[in-house]
Amino acid sequence: MPQGQQQGGESSWDTSQPSRRPEAAYEETGQMAAHQDGPPRRREPVQRQDTAVHQRESAVHRQETMIAQPPRRSRGRGGAEGPPQPPTGPPGGGGKGDKPKWRRFLPSWKLVVVGFVVLTAGVFAMVMVGYANTAMPNQQQVQDSVDDQGSIIRYSDKKILAHLGTKRIPVDIKDVPVHVQDAVIAAENSGFRDDAGISFTGMLRSLYSTVSGQQVQGASTITQQMARNYYDGLSQERSVQRKIKEIYVAIKLNKELSKDTILIQYLNTIYFGRGANGIGAAASAFFGKKVNELTPEQGAYLAGRIQNPDAFDQAEQAGKPAATQERYEYVLKQMAQLNQKDYGQLLAKSPTAPKLRKKWDKDYYKGIEGYMIEAVVNEFKAKTGLSEEEIKTGGYDITSTFDRKLMYAAKAAVNQHTRGLTGEINATLATVDPRNGRVIAFYGGDDYAKDAWNDAFLSQKQAASAFKPYVLAAWLHEGYSLRSFLPAKGPLKLENTTPIDNDHATSASAIDVVAATKDSINTAYAKMGEKVGLDSVIDIATRAGLNKKRLLDAREEHNYLITIGSNPVTVVEQAGGYSIFANKGKHFENHVIIEAKKRQNKKDIVLPETKKVVNVISEEAAADASAALEAVVKQGTGRNAALYNRPVAGKTGTNNGNKEAWFVGYTPQLSTAVGMFRQECRTKSGKVVPPRNDTCPWYRGKDSSKEKKYTPQKPYTTPFEVGLGAGFQGATYPAAIWKTFMTEATKNMPVEQFPARVDGGVPENLAPKPEPKPAKTEQPEDDGTDPDSGCNPFEADCDEGDANDLDTAADPGDTSNMGEDMMGGGSDGRTVPDPMPGRREDG
Repeated sequence: MPQGQQQGGESSWDTSQPSRRPEAAYEETGQMAAHQDGPPRRREPVQRQDTAVHQRESAVHRQETMIAQPPRRSRGRGGAEGPPQPPTGPPGGGGKGDKPKWRRFLPSWKLVVVGFVVLTAGVFAMVMVGYANTAMPNQQQVQDSVDDQGSIIRYSDKKILAHLGTKRIPVDIKDVPVHVQDAVIAAENSGFRDDAGISFTGMLRSLYSTVSGQQVQGASTITQQMARNYYDGLSQERSVQRKIKEIYVAIKLNKELSKDTILIQYLNTIYFGRGANGIGAAASAFFGKKVNELTPEQGAYLAGRIQNPDAFDQAEQAGKPAATQERYEYVLKQMAQLNQKDYGQLLAKSPTAPKLRKKWDKDYYKGIEGYMIEAVVNEFKAKTGLSEEEIKTGGYDITSTFDRKLMYAAKAAVNQHTRGLTGEINATLATVDPRNGRVIAFYGGDDYAKDAWNDAFLSQKQAASAFKPYVLAAWLHEGYSLRSFLPAKGPLKLENTTPIDNDHATSASAIDVVAATKDSINTAYAKMGEKVGLDSVIDIATRAGLNKKRLLDAREEHNYLITIGSNPVTVVEQAGGYSIFANKGKHFENHVIIEAKKRQNKKDIVLPETKKVVNVISEEAAADASAALEAVVKQGTGRNAALYNRPVAGKTGTNNGNKEAWFVGYTPQLSTAVGMFRQECRTKSGKVVPPRNDTCPWYRGKDSSKEKKYTPQKPYTTPFEVGLGAGFQGATYPAAIWKTFMTEATKNMPVEQFPARVDGGVPENLAPKPEPKPAKTEQPEDDGTDPDSGCNPFEADCDEGDANDLDTAADPGDTSNMGEDMMGGGSDGRTVPDPMPGRREDG
């Protein structure tokens, strides 16, 4: 029997007690309990066979246990084993000393603690280094735009035309009521008085608000916002680097500056909308008050706008005040949380946002400057997609095409020739440089602040015979010559068109193109349009800058009457359109901006000059067209426009009933259009009311604030176009205005000649060429008739039927001699339908 093992399957160390088998302990406990519970029972004899089986199972179990144990180290030198150790548990590694395999890959908790400490120390060191290396802003770093972040518009000579955007009105903290201060703090940074310049709770709130879509306060504190708006070095870009630097600067500012200093610098720089930068300008722009006059409700309204001023502007302009009302209520609730005693009842007392001052135009909109500013802003908006407020506050430096001297010359020329006329008569003018498309000058009204409707760009009136040069251009472009003969008598009947006649009779049955142009013969030009096709005429006019939709609408309504000017145009379009004749057939797009760039970065060109050029007609066709149009000024209906020292070409135009009168002419350097029209201000009952400041009044009496019945949307009077009256034709007032202006505009320009007549193309006679009259052998007696009445009507210098010889004192009701090129007059008495009266906005 091996040593250490007794019979019966018990180990020799079982009797040593320190480590007994659990089974044995359990058995003894059970026996002891049995003795205690009652008399000892007789022990049942154990069968030998069961005992043998039990001994064998115990041996197997001990063998398996020993195999499962890891090898033991020997106690002595000879490698003899020491006494066996008790088993630690059942086989399979389920004891306390065994670890799951996944835990073997986890670092010790000691390593984790050490790593965390090292990482924290490193981050702290980086923060401290970054903080130490961030300089405290000083006065030399104050942004230039702190005093004015607006944009600038300049004349073409770089002199300043206007500053856009309201300049800040700096105020001291003592001028800002406490309730206004509290309103801004409640809206933007409720913990401002106690924070360290930054707010970790604000950052968490911003993250939550962004995720939930309930943005009310931003993550930036008032100190942070002031830092990036007041000092250079902190851009507006959204980046981690900028945000970290902003935090450093905010902390330093909070240590160096008092809370009052931080707050007032913030209030003097933040944008509120309506072009108002700073609380001083905002108080004036929205309420017409000084800051110290603002009520708590007004302060709450302004504070609510800081979040998104441009969006609130657009909503209010669209008549949707819900967004600003919601912000107003939010700020009042925040103020109540800030100080329940002083502000707790404000929302119940004033649930609706305070009434705003009507948005007013700044002083720089007074006079003719306002029209120039509007033209520039409109073009900038159209080409960049920016809003008006974005342009005014974006810090742009815009150079316009306008010549200040010529702008005032245009105003003087119009006023000189219309002084003493009824206020119902309107005149407008525009001049364009044909070599680049720049609108050099225009006259749209005397004072934008009183009459905001810009006639030069907005008033669309029928072109009358001033449209004929586009038909002439199409004729020459299609390869027909000036030597073609055309019908000179009417009425002329064309497909789907009111019969067309001439306003004065002529003895000739046919005339050439130059004579038809000089004397403005309607029948000749209608026949030319029929020959080349209206598609060709519209294409030429469109590529020359006229509005294609209006041209198509005019053809749809009037068909061939479009050849004699039934389509509406503006004077700017006409001045640009005639530039194709002065510029060898080329057309540059009309524009009023030379360039726009950022004020803080002059190299950043935001909007370069438009240089798009279109070859409308050939150089030869342009030269021949100028030859025909020069005859209008030399011998025809436009003689009143002739300049004494240089060549002029152009065309007159007078509509039915003298409703519109035009003269459009050009030299090689300038193309200028002048138009006149008249409109009465009528009430619904038909009563005629005098215009007020060139505008039909929307209210009764002299004070609009007392009007209870009418509004600008439902006005007291509306404009209705009527005839100018006797003596008003293209050859009279418009030609005289044109001459006065162009004399001043060209006096320092070198004299240039038009290209020589080419006589290109082939003759295309649309009427039989008349036989020349035989020479007379006897000198007739002088009977007082026109000595030129017998001249050859086919010669260019024959002045047949000159419409310029008008009796300006004629009876206004007499229409027998009312113009050189009136449309209509067919056998059925029908005339061209009157155009819709041009709408004029209230000043």
